[in-house]
Amino acid sequence: MTVLPSCFSNPNNTSEMPQNLVTCIYQTHLSTTTTHDDEQQLCYLTITWCKTLLSHTLTIHASPDLFTTTISLHPPSLSLFRSKSGSKSIPLNTPQTRANRASKVKLFWDFSKAQFTPNSAEPINGFYFSIVSNAQIRFLLGDMRDTAIRRSGSGKLNHKCVEHIEQPTLLSRREHVFGRKRYTTTAQFLGAKREIGIECGGGALKVKIDGSVSLVVKRLGWKFRGNERILVGGVDVEFYWDVLNWVSGGSNGHGVFVFQVGDGGVWPEMVGAEKRLMRKSSAAAGPVAAAVSPPPTALLSSSCSNSVLQWAEESSSDGGRSSCSSSTTRSCGSGGGFSLLLYAWRNN
Repeated sequence: MTVLPSCFSNPNNTSEMPQNLVTCIYQTHLSTTTTHDDEQQLCYLTITWCKTLLSHTLTIHASPDLFTTTISLHPPSLSLFRSKSGSKSIPLNTPQTRANRASKVKLFWDFSKAQFTPNSAEPINGFYFSIVSNAQIRFLLGDMRDTAIRRSGSGKLNHKCVEHIEQPTLLSRREHVFGRKRYTTTAQFLGAKREIGIECGGGALKVKIDGSVSLVVKRLGWKFRGNERILVGGVDVEFYWDVLNWVSGGSNGHGVFVFQVGDGGVWPEMVGAEKRLMRKSSAAAGPVAAAVSPPPTALLSSSCSNSVLQWAEESSSDGGRSSCSSSTTRSCGSGGGFSLLLYAWRNN
Protein backbone atom coordinates (compact mmCIF):
# COMPACT_ATOMS: atom_id res chain seq x y z
CA MET A 1 0.00 0.00 0.00
CA THR A 2 1.49 3.38 -1.05
CA VAL A 3 0.67 6.36 1.17
CA LEU A 4 1.91 9.92 0.68
CA PRO A 5 0.53 11.94 3.63
CA SER A 6 2.12 15.34 4.22
CA CYS A 7 1.91 15.02 7.98
CA PHE A 8 4.00 11.85 7.82
CA SER A 9 7.35 13.53 7.04
CA ASN A 10 10.39 14.11 9.24
CA PRO A 11 10.02 11.20 11.69
CA ASN A 12 12.46 12.70 14.22
CA ASN A 13 10.38 15.82 14.80
CA THR A 14 8.24 15.24 17.91
CA SER A 15 6.02 18.20 17.01
CA GLU A 16 4.72 16.11 14.11
CA MET A 17 3.66 13.20 16.32
CA PRO A 18 -0.15 12.96 16.19
CA GLN A 19 -2.32 14.60 18.84
CA ASN A 20 -5.18 12.58 17.42
CA LEU A 21 -5.37 10.11 14.55
CA VAL A 22 -8.47 8.37 13.19
CA THR A 23 -8.49 5.77 10.42
CA CYS A 24 -11.73 4.43 8.94
CA ILE A 25 -12.33 1.74 6.31
CA TYR A 26 -15.34 2.19 4.02
CA GLN A 27 -16.65 -0.11 1.32
CA THR A 28 -18.01 1.45 -1.86
CA HIS A 29 -17.87 1.17 -5.68
CA LEU A 30 -15.94 3.23 -8.22
CA SER A 31 -16.38 3.31 -11.99
CA THR A 32 -13.29 2.02 -13.78
CA THR A 33 -14.33 2.99 -17.32
CA THR A 34 -15.38 6.19 -19.05
CA THR A 35 -18.05 4.46 -21.13
CA HIS A 36 -21.78 4.31 -20.55
CA ASP A 37 -21.37 0.70 -19.42
CA ASP A 38 -20.31 2.13 -16.04
CA GLU A 39 -18.27 -0.88 -15.03
CA GLN A 40 -18.00 -0.78 -11.24
CA GLN A 41 -15.24 -2.11 -9.02
CA LEU A 42 -15.60 -2.93 -5.35
CA CYS A 43 -13.35 -0.51 -3.53
CA TYR A 44 -12.12 -0.13 0.03
CA LEU A 45 -11.45 3.48 1.02
CA THR A 46 -9.03 4.13 3.87
CA ILE A 47 -9.81 7.58 5.28
CA THR A 48 -7.22 8.90 7.75
CA TRP A 49 -7.66 12.12 9.73
CA CYS A 50 -4.38 13.24 11.28
CA LYS A 51 -3.77 16.21 13.57
CA THR A 52 -0.34 17.26 14.83
CA LEU A 53 1.02 20.47 16.31
CA LEU A 54 1.95 21.67 12.83
CA SER A 55 -0.59 20.16 10.46
CA HIS A 56 -4.09 18.79 10.03
CA THR A 57 -4.65 16.49 7.07
CA LEU A 58 -7.02 14.04 5.43
CA THR A 59 -5.43 11.15 3.52
CA ILE A 60 -7.48 8.96 1.17
CA HIS A 61 -6.28 5.61 -0.14
CA ALA A 62 -8.45 3.59 -2.53
CA SER A 63 -7.63 -0.11 -2.53
CA PRO A 64 -6.65 -2.18 -4.44
CA ASP A 65 -4.02 0.52 -5.20
CA LEU A 66 -6.31 2.74 -7.27
CA PHE A 67 -5.05 6.05 -5.88
CA THR A 68 -3.68 7.81 -2.80
CA THR A 69 -3.81 11.51 -2.03
CA THR A 70 -3.64 13.94 0.90
CA ILE A 71 -5.64 17.10 1.55
CA SER A 72 -4.59 19.79 4.01
CA LEU A 73 -7.54 20.87 6.14
CA HIS A 74 -5.78 24.08 7.15
CA PRO A 75 -3.35 26.07 5.00
CA PRO A 76 -0.12 27.41 6.53
CA SER A 77 -0.68 30.17 9.08
CA LEU A 78 1.32 32.66 6.95
CA SER A 79 -0.91 32.10 3.93
CA LEU A 80 -2.64 35.29 2.70
CA PHE A 81 -5.61 33.33 1.40
CA ARG A 82 -7.75 30.66 2.95
CA SER A 83 -9.36 28.29 0.48
CA LYS A 84 -13.02 27.68 1.35
CA SER A 85 -13.26 24.62 -0.83
CA GLY A 86 -11.28 22.62 -3.29
CA SER A 87 -11.26 19.88 -5.88
CA LYS A 88 -8.75 17.53 -7.42
CA SER A 89 -8.84 15.20 -10.43
CA ILE A 90 -6.97 11.91 -9.97
CA PRO A 91 -6.31 9.17 -12.55
CA LEU A 92 -7.04 5.65 -11.38
CA ASN A 93 -4.38 2.99 -11.54
CA THR A 94 -6.41 0.58 -13.68
CA PRO A 95 -5.77 -1.43 -16.87
CA GLN A 96 -7.86 1.13 -18.79
CA THR A 97 -5.61 3.94 -17.57
CA ARG A 98 -2.46 2.04 -18.45
CA ALA A 99 -3.90 1.46 -21.94
CA ASN A 100 -4.33 5.25 -22.39
CA ARG A 101 -8.05 5.05 -21.85
CA ALA A 102 -7.95 7.40 -18.90
CA SER A 103 -10.30 6.62 -16.03
CA LYS A 104 -10.41 9.31 -13.38
CA VAL A 105 -12.18 10.33 -10.22
CA LYS A 106 -12.68 13.84 -8.97
CA LEU A 107 -12.58 14.84 -5.31
CA PHE A 108 -14.55 17.77 -3.90
CA TRP A 109 -14.32 19.14 -0.35
CA ASP A 110 -15.06 22.08 1.92
CA PHE A 111 -13.72 22.26 5.49
CA SER A 112 -13.84 26.04 5.92
CA LYS A 113 -16.76 25.81 8.40
CA ALA A 114 -15.94 22.41 9.85
CA GLN A 115 -16.38 21.96 13.58
CA PHE A 116 -14.41 19.56 15.75
CA THR A 117 -14.67 18.19 19.24
CA PRO A 118 -11.68 19.20 21.41
CA ASN A 119 -8.41 17.52 20.35
CA SER A 120 -10.14 15.56 17.58
CA ALA A 121 -8.78 15.30 14.04
CA GLU A 122 -12.15 14.27 12.57
CA PRO A 123 -14.84 16.93 11.92
CA ILE A 124 -18.31 16.42 13.32
CA ASN A 125 -20.29 18.82 11.11
CA GLY A 126 -20.05 21.82 8.79
CA PHE A 127 -18.14 20.01 6.03
CA TYR A 128 -18.35 17.68 3.07
CA PHE A 129 -16.02 15.42 1.15
CA SER A 130 -17.14 13.61 -2.01
CA ILE A 131 -15.74 11.39 -4.74
CA VAL A 132 -17.30 11.65 -8.20
CA SER A 133 -16.75 8.81 -10.65
CA ASN A 134 -18.22 8.64 -14.16
CA ALA A 135 -20.57 11.58 -13.44
CA GLN A 136 -21.95 10.00 -10.26
CA ILE A 137 -21.26 10.72 -6.60
CA ARG A 138 -19.82 7.43 -5.37
CA PHE A 139 -18.78 8.51 -1.88
CA LEU A 140 -20.00 11.31 0.37
CA LEU A 141 -19.08 12.28 3.92
CA GLY A 142 -20.36 15.21 5.95
CA ASP A 143 -23.61 17.01 6.61
CA MET A 144 -23.44 19.54 3.73
CA ARG A 145 -25.11 17.21 1.24
CA ASP A 146 -26.83 19.87 -0.91
CA THR A 147 -23.66 21.94 -1.15
CA ALA A 148 -21.66 18.86 -2.07
CA ILE A 149 -24.09 17.96 -4.86
CA ARG A 150 -24.14 21.52 -6.22
CA ARG A 151 -20.37 21.99 -6.19
CA SER A 152 -19.80 18.52 -7.59
CA GLY A 153 -21.68 19.60 -10.70
CA SER A 154 -25.36 18.90 -10.12
CA GLY A 155 -26.23 20.08 -13.60
CA LYS A 156 -24.06 17.37 -15.12
CA LEU A 157 -24.97 14.61 -12.69
CA ASN A 158 -27.84 12.23 -13.19
CA HIS A 159 -30.54 13.57 -10.82
CA LYS A 160 -31.95 10.09 -10.29
CA CYS A 161 -28.51 8.94 -9.17
CA VAL A 162 -28.20 11.98 -6.90
CA GLU A 163 -31.38 10.99 -5.11
CA HIS A 164 -30.01 7.50 -4.54
CA ILE A 165 -26.47 8.27 -3.44
CA GLU A 166 -25.21 5.11 -1.83
CA GLN A 167 -24.35 5.45 1.84
CA PRO A 168 -20.78 4.26 2.44
CA THR A 169 -20.47 1.10 4.51
CA LEU A 170 -18.20 1.64 7.51
CA LEU A 171 -16.33 -1.61 8.17
CA SER A 172 -13.91 -0.57 10.89
CA ARG A 173 -12.49 2.38 12.76
CA ARG A 174 -9.15 2.74 14.51
CA GLU A 175 -8.35 5.72 16.72
CA HIS A 176 -5.48 6.88 18.90
CA VAL A 177 -6.61 8.89 21.94
CA PHE A 178 -4.45 10.56 24.58
CA GLY A 179 -5.03 11.27 28.27
CA ARG A 180 -3.99 10.37 31.80
CA LYS A 181 -6.71 8.26 33.40
CA ARG A 182 -9.73 9.13 31.24
CA TYR A 183 -10.04 8.62 27.50
CA THR A 184 -13.06 9.66 25.46
CA THR A 185 -14.10 9.56 21.83
CA THR A 186 -17.24 9.90 19.74
CA ALA A 187 -17.88 7.37 17.00
CA GLN A 188 -20.66 6.29 14.64
CA PHE A 189 -21.64 3.02 16.22
CA LEU A 190 -24.67 0.82 15.50
CA GLY A 191 -26.43 3.50 13.50
CA ALA A 192 -25.92 6.34 15.99
CA LYS A 193 -23.18 8.56 17.33
CA ARG A 194 -21.96 7.19 20.63
CA GLU A 195 -19.79 8.79 23.27
CA ILE A 196 -17.33 6.20 24.49
CA GLY A 197 -15.38 6.68 27.69
CA ILE A 198 -12.67 4.52 29.24
CA GLU A 199 -11.34 5.18 32.75
CA CYS A 200 -8.44 3.35 34.33
CA GLY A 201 -7.36 3.94 37.92
CA GLY A 202 -7.29 2.40 41.37
CA GLY A 203 -6.77 -1.06 39.94
CA ALA A 204 -10.03 -0.97 37.98
CA LEU A 205 -11.19 -0.39 34.42
CA LYS A 206 -14.50 1.35 33.74
CA VAL A 207 -16.24 1.53 30.35
CA LYS A 208 -18.97 4.10 29.67
CA ILE A 209 -21.30 4.33 26.67
CA ASP A 210 -23.19 7.63 26.32
CA GLY A 211 -22.37 8.45 29.94
CA SER A 212 -23.72 5.20 31.40
CA VAL A 213 -21.40 2.62 32.93
CA SER A 214 -21.49 -0.55 30.83
CA LEU A 215 -18.67 -2.51 32.45
CA VAL A 216 -16.35 -2.41 35.46
CA VAL A 217 -13.31 -4.68 35.58
CA LYS A 218 -11.74 -4.93 39.04
CA ARG A 219 -8.36 -6.39 40.09
CA LEU A 220 -6.87 -5.19 36.82
CA GLY A 221 -3.43 -6.37 37.89
CA TRP A 222 -4.69 -9.92 37.41
CA LYS A 223 -7.22 -9.23 34.66
CA PHE A 224 -5.01 -7.07 32.43
CA ARG A 225 -6.37 -8.88 29.36
CA GLY A 226 -9.81 -10.26 28.68
CA ASN A 227 -13.20 -9.80 27.09
CA GLU A 228 -16.80 -9.34 28.18
CA ARG A 229 -20.10 -8.86 26.40
CA ILE A 230 -21.86 -5.51 26.85
CA LEU A 231 -25.08 -4.00 25.51
CA VAL A 232 -24.96 -0.97 23.21
CA GLY A 233 -28.33 0.26 22.00
CA GLY A 234 -29.84 -3.11 22.82
CA VAL A 235 -27.28 -4.98 20.71
CA ASP A 236 -24.66 -7.39 22.07
CA VAL A 237 -21.14 -6.06 21.57
CA GLU A 238 -17.97 -7.95 22.46
CA PHE A 239 -15.49 -5.76 24.34
CA TYR A 240 -11.82 -6.75 24.52
CA TRP A 241 -9.03 -5.07 26.48
CA ASP A 242 -5.27 -5.36 26.90
CA VAL A 243 -3.62 -3.03 29.46
CA LEU A 244 -0.46 -5.02 30.11
CA ASN A 245 1.62 -1.97 29.18
CA TRP A 246 -0.03 -0.02 32.00
CA VAL A 247 -0.04 -2.58 34.80
CA SER A 248 3.57 -3.55 34.04
CA GLY A 249 4.69 -0.03 34.89
CA GLY A 250 5.07 1.47 31.44
CA SER A 251 5.11 5.27 31.75
CA ASN A 252 4.03 6.17 28.22
CA GLY A 253 2.63 2.91 26.86
CA HIS A 254 -0.82 2.31 25.47
CA GLY A 255 -3.87 0.26 26.28
CA VAL A 256 -5.72 -1.54 23.50
CA PHE A 257 -9.53 -1.79 23.39
CA VAL A 258 -11.79 -3.40 20.78
CA PHE A 259 -15.57 -3.10 20.41
CA GLN A 260 -16.74 -5.75 17.95
CA VAL A 261 -20.11 -6.36 16.33
CA GLY A 262 -20.62 -9.58 14.39
CA ASP A 263 -17.54 -10.88 12.60
CA GLY A 264 -15.64 -7.61 12.91
CA GLY A 265 -14.13 -5.55 10.12
CA VAL A 266 -10.96 -5.22 8.07
CA TRP A 267 -7.89 -3.31 9.23
CA PRO A 268 -5.84 -0.77 7.29
CA GLU A 269 -2.07 -0.78 7.16
CA MET A 270 -0.24 1.28 9.77
CA VAL A 271 1.91 3.89 8.03
CA GLY A 272 3.57 7.21 8.65
CA ALA A 273 2.83 8.98 11.93
CA GLU A 274 0.82 6.04 13.23
CA LYS A 275 3.61 3.58 12.46
CA ARG A 276 6.20 5.85 14.09
CA LEU A 277 4.02 6.22 17.16
CA MET A 278 3.89 2.46 17.62
CA ARG A 279 7.63 2.14 17.09
CA LYS A 280 8.32 4.90 19.60
CA SER A 281 6.18 3.10 22.18
CA SER A 282 7.99 -0.19 21.56
CA ALA A 283 11.39 1.46 21.87
CA ALA A 284 10.46 3.29 25.08
CA ALA A 285 8.78 0.38 26.85
CA GLY A 286 11.11 -2.37 25.64
CA PRO A 287 10.09 -6.03 25.22
CA VAL A 288 6.75 -5.63 27.03
CA ALA A 289 5.42 -3.16 24.46
CA ALA A 290 6.81 -5.23 21.61
CA ALA A 291 4.83 -8.21 22.86
CA VAL A 292 1.48 -6.44 22.75
CA SER A 293 1.92 -3.94 19.91
CA PRO A 294 0.78 -5.12 16.47
CA PRO A 295 3.12 -4.68 13.50
CA PRO A 296 1.94 -2.85 10.36
CA THR A 297 -1.09 -4.68 9.02
CA ALA A 298 -2.27 -4.78 5.44
CA LEU A 299 -5.80 -4.21 4.27
CA LEU A 300 -7.63 -7.47 3.52
CA SER A 301 -4.55 -9.52 4.36
CA SER A 302 -4.07 -8.20 7.86
CA SER A 303 -1.76 -10.17 10.11
CA CYS A 304 -2.19 -8.84 13.66
CA SER A 305 -0.02 -10.20 16.45
CA ASN A 306 -1.96 -8.31 19.09
CA SER A 307 -3.60 -10.72 21.52
CA VAL A 308 -6.80 -8.68 21.71
CA LEU A 309 -7.43 -9.07 17.98
CA GLN A 310 -6.63 -12.78 18.19
CA TRP A 311 -9.22 -13.26 20.94
CA ALA A 312 -11.78 -11.30 18.93
CA GLU A 313 -11.41 -13.73 16.03
CA GLU A 314 -11.61 -16.79 18.27
CA SER A 315 -14.69 -15.53 20.11
CA SER A 316 -16.54 -14.60 16.92
CA SER A 317 -15.94 -18.10 15.55
CA ASP A 318 -16.87 -20.16 18.61
CA GLY A 319 -18.89 -17.71 20.74
CA GLY A 320 -16.73 -18.44 23.78
CA ARG A 321 -14.76 -16.39 26.26
CA SER A 322 -11.01 -16.06 25.99
CA SER A 323 -8.39 -16.33 28.70
CA CYS A 324 -5.18 -14.37 29.27
CA SER A 325 -3.07 -16.32 26.81
CA SER A 326 0.00 -15.12 24.97
CA SER A 327 -0.09 -13.19 21.71
CA THR A 328 -0.66 -15.14 18.52
CA THR A 329 -1.39 -14.29 14.91
CA ARG A 330 -4.80 -13.24 13.67
CA SER A 331 -6.05 -12.99 10.12
CA CYS A 332 -8.74 -10.33 9.97
CA GLY A 333 -11.68 -11.21 7.80
CA SER A 334 -14.10 -9.08 5.81
CA GLY A 335 -17.21 -11.21 6.06
CA GLY A 336 -19.37 -8.57 7.70
CA GLY A 337 -19.68 -6.79 11.02
CA PHE A 338 -17.89 -3.79 12.47
CA SER A 339 -14.94 -3.22 14.78
CA LEU A 340 -13.84 -0.15 16.72
CA LEU A 341 -10.20 -0.32 17.83
CA LEU A 342 -8.90 2.24 20.34
CA TYR A 343 -5.30 2.81 21.32
CA ALA A 344 -5.28 4.82 24.56
CA TRP A 345 -1.98 6.59 25.24
CA ARG A 346 -0.94 7.96 28.62
CA ASN A 347 0.31 11.54 28.67
CA ASN A 348 3.00 12.25 31.22
